[in-house]
Amino acid sequence: MAFEVTGKLHEKLAAQQISDRFKKREFVLEIEDGAYSQHIKFQLTQDRCDLIEPHQIGQDVKVSFNLRGRPYQNKQGETVYFTNLEAWRIEGGSVAAKQNTPAVANDPFPTITDIPPATTGANDDLPF
Repeated sequence: MAFEVTGKLHEKLAAQQISDRFKKREFVLEIEDGAYSQHIKFQLTQDRCDLIEPHQIGQDVKVSFNLRGRPYQNKQGETVYFTNLEAWRIEGGSVAAKQNTPAVANDPFPTITDIPPATTGANDDLPF
């Protein structure tokens, strides 16, 4: 499943070499959600670990990610479920800012500037 979210880069964690064939790096986005901010952790793996490097803490970024989950059987025989937000693209700066601005040209509803000014005079048939 592919998703996208825009937020402010809050933290970049160091890359971790989990095994000789697996490497990951995590980062945190701060996403505005009403009165409270949400701090969401994403994961980059393998050759994508460097995607976060060009972006600075506090910068607005747009993250494309997949939602991943898997079961794991622990030592007590219980099944535990893991969920990861696996990032695969990170865009910053103007691309992320464009995602948060409304598209005025596509708005089907008129604004106050679209309504012509009222006319007064002989053609006005209103009683007041």
